[in-house]
Amino acid sequence: STCDVHNPTMDAAMSSDDVDLKRKRKSEEKHTQLLHLRTAASHPWHDLSIGREAPKVFNAVIEIPRGSKVKYELDKVSGLYKVDRVLYSAVHYPHNYGFIPRTLCEDGDPMDVLVLMQEPVLPMVFLRAKAIGVMKMLDQGEQDDKIICVCDGDPEFRHFNDVSELPTHRLQEIRRF
Repeated sequence: STCDVHNPTMDAAMSSDDVDLKRKRKSEEKHTQLLHLRTAASHPWHDLSIGREAPKVFNAVIEIPRGSKVKYELDKVSGLYKVDRVLYSAVHYPHNYGFIPRTLCEDGDPMDVLVLMQEPVLPMVFLRAKAIGVMKMLDQGEQDDKIICVCDGDPEFRHFNDVSELPTHRLQEIRRF
């Protein structure tokens, strides 16, 4: 942090070119500081906190909205999302799908979550989730479990505390996915 002390006599003696140059330098410094701040928390996997109430309630980053047939995936290096593929059958994501930041699973990816809630959520949005179960899965011979969650901010779903409390149809929908 810098502090400029102004001397009225010196300021009056400065030419307009000097003043313009000084303003330009200050503007460039401020721009550089803003760029630094902009990139300081840009990676959703590494830079976003898991949340103060974890493991009870935690942050979940949504990659794929409910109802989508597009499989987005986090590019681990850049932190941006890329289209991995479009699902080729009548299958779609039954609920918002994403991951828990600052976690690492056996497959080298963050922990996957399926977040039950009323509405689809845009990719790259994070929300507060509560785990109610786990779906044990294998993907190409590797363990690839999915944590089943409810959105803590959704009044229709936040009261569920265990997958056994979900309606039978909803459980079947999740299993078939």
